[in-house]
Amino acid sequence: MATAKMYADDDFEMMLGNLGDQSGAIAKKAVYAGAKIVADRMKVNLQKILSPAATGKLVDALGITPIKQKNGEWSAKVGFDGYDNNGVAFQLIARALESGTSTRPAKPFARPTLNQTRKQVVAEMNRVINEEIQKIIK
Repeated sequence: MATAKMYADDDFEMMLGNLGDQSGAIAKKAVYAGAKIVADRMKVNLQKILSPAATGKLVDALGITPIKQKNGEWSAKVGFDGYDNNGVAFQLIARALESGTSTRPAKPFARPTLNQTRKQVVAEMNRVINEEIQKIIK
């Protein structure tokens, strides 16, 4: 059986305290970095499925919500905000493209984006967290 003992000095305790104090800021940076990757890729995938006659307002309506903490989890959403010139919500238009309608076939862009970016997002978030921790430790 292995035994580990650790003797902490004041500097070590202060470093751990700083790490705890800044954990929210670190989490926000990591979540934003991951959400940015998803949003950027989703814009590219969305542009691929839109017709050349599209105005581009749907792509411009895609964004990232403010990062919030709920039940101990930090999160942000990537989605659409606003309405087109006819008063139709961009969220509804995007959903109709993603899932299709009775008269229009589905042209998925959101699910493929998540599948394409999952590993990259996790790697980037880990990189940001480790980078921020190293700044505090040194």
